[in-house]
Amino acid sequence: MRSPHQPTRRATLAGAATLLSAPFIFRSAHAAEDIKLGFNGDLSASPSAQSGRAAVVGIQAAMADLAREGGVLGRPLTLTIRDDLSQPPKSIQNMSDLIDNEKVVAVFGPTNSGNALAWKHIPNQKHIPVMGCIGSATDITKGTGGDNYMFRVGSVDRIQVVTLMGYAKKNPRSGKIGFLTETTGYGQGGLKDLQEVAQAQGLTPAANEKFNVNDTDMTSQLSKLKSAGVETALVWAQGTPIGQLMRSMDKIGYFPTVLTSWAADNLSFMNAAGPQLAEKPIFLRTVSETRSPRQQALFDRVRPNIDADSAFSFAVHGYDGTMLLARAIQQAGSTDGAKLREALENLNGSYEGFAKTYDHPFSRTQHDALGAADQRWTCWRDGKLAAYSDDIVASLKPEDFKG
Repeated sequence: MRSPHQPTRRATLAGAATLLSAPFIFRSAHAAEDIKLGFNGDLSASPSAQSGRAAVVGIQAAMADLAREGGVLGRPLTLTIRDDLSQPPKSIQNMSDLIDNEKVVAVFGPTNSGNALAWKHIPNQKHIPVMGCIGSATDITKGTGGDNYMFRVGSVDRIQVVTLMGYAKKNPRSGKIGFLTETTGYGQGGLKDLQEVAQAQGLTPAANEKFNVNDTDMTSQLSKLKSAGVETALVWAQGTPIGQLMRSMDKIGYFPTVLTSWAADNLSFMNAAGPQLAEKPIFLRTVSETRSPRQQALFDRVRPNIDADSAFSFAVHGYDGTMLLARAIQQAGSTDGAKLREALENLNGSYEGFAKTYDHPFSRTQHDALGAADQRWTCWRDGKLAAYSDDIVASLKPEDFKG
C-alpha cells in the first residue's frame, strides 16, 4: 500500500513539469530590473531527484519572503530552472545556457555531486557564484587556484566521513571495517574521503568493494566482506542502491553495523529497503527530526510541495542559501559576480537561518557554511526518520574527529 505521503510517479513528474514550465518570478509593482537567479539540477531522473525538487521549493519560499520585504536592492527576483536529468553533459550545457544566455547572476545546485565536479570550472572562469544546497562531494567547494566561486549550504561528505569514522574507531564493537561504494562520481568521491580519513585515524579496511548505482544484487560484494570478517561497513551511495544493499544483506543473513551517507534519509532508500531493513543503517543529517517551533512552521508551509518529510533538509538548505546570497547582494550593492563572491566571503552580522544561525559562514578559504557541529545523528524507526543516540554517540568529543 502506498503511503499517503508517497507521490505517484505521475504526480512526481507533474510536479517537476510545473517547476520547469516557466521561470519562477516575484515581481514588485515597479519596473525595476530583475535579479535573475538560476537552478541547475536533477528534478526527474535519479534517486536523488526528490532532493532537487525540495531545494527548489525552499528557494522559492525564500524568494517569496524576500518579495514581501521589497525584493533585494529594491529589485524583484526571478528563478530560471533547468533539469539536468542527472547527466553531466546536460548539466554542463545548462550551466553555460544559464550564464551566457539567461544572464543569471548566481546559480543554485546541482542535485548530483558528479555534475558539479564536471562543470565547476565554468562559474569559476565566468565569475558567477554557485550556491550548492544538495550535492555533498567534498571537492565541490575546494578551490583550484585563483578565485573560488563555489559555495555551499548543505552537508559535506568529508565532514560526515570524519564523524562516522570517529564513531567506528571509538566503538569497541566495531571489529574490522570495510568499505562499500557506488561507482558514480558521488560514490568514488566518498571512497576517497573514506580512505584518507581511515588512514588519518589509524584504521585499515579489511575489504573494499564497489557496485553500480543500478545494481539490485550486491551479495557477491557482501560475501567478500563477510569472508574478510568485516563487522562494520561504511557505505557511500545514493538512496536506492543503499536500499538494495540492505536487501542483499537480508538474502545472505549478514548484517554488519552500517554507517552510511546521508542519502539514506531519501524516500528512495525507504522504498527500496522496506521499513524493517531501513532501520539498520546509522547516518547523519543537518536538520534534526526534533524541530524547533520556527522550523516546524517552515515545514508545515513547504510540506505540501515536497515529496516526503525526509526531503525537508534540502528545502532548508535552499531557503538558507537564498537568504545568504540575498544578504551578499545587499551588502555588495551590486550583482557583479566578483563583488558577490567577496561579499559572501565577508558577510557582515549574523543571520538566523533554519539550519543554524550563520555568523560569517564563509571566508576566503572556507566555502562550506555547515560544519561538524551541525551534524545530527539519524536513523529510521517505524517508517519515519528519528534521532539516533547510543553510548558511543554520547561519548564522542571534538578530538575524536580526525581527518
